[in-house]
Amino acid sequence: MPWTLTSEFTFDSAHVISGYDGPCGRLHGHTYRVRMQLTSERLRPSAHVKRSIMVADFKTLKWAKKDVDAGGLDHAYLNDLPELGDDTTAEVVAAYIHRHTMRRVRADLQDGDDGADLRLRVTLWETPDSCCEYWEA
Repeated sequence: MPWTLTSEFTFDSAHVISGYDGPCGRLHGHTYRVRMQLTSERLRPSAHVKRSIMVADFKTLKWAKKDVDAGGLDHAYLNDLPELGDDTTAEVVAAYIHRHTMRRVRADLQDGDDGADLRLRVTLWETPDSCCEYWEA
């Protein structure tokens, strides 16, 4: 696949891992670091440019960086998100980010493009030295 679009950002959120026997079972927060890598076999138009010159718009990949009141994850209490509830491990949050990013990327596709060639890999650091990667095989 010839193009990989990569974007990195951070957001701050709090959570509790319900039922965890240890410190993570108490309310705590993280500065999460996210790396998005979206790969495509071809270039496409976007909502902001109608020529086929992008894999996707960087803005679309950075949605989670926005404040929770603007639809992102910054300063969110992750347990309040209905899809997550009490399951807020790095693995579950990475899959959540992947799902919502692909929905946004596909929503930007035009002219019957199904995005079948698009592949997204999400890497989520919960601490500076502990991360999780999620992608669909």
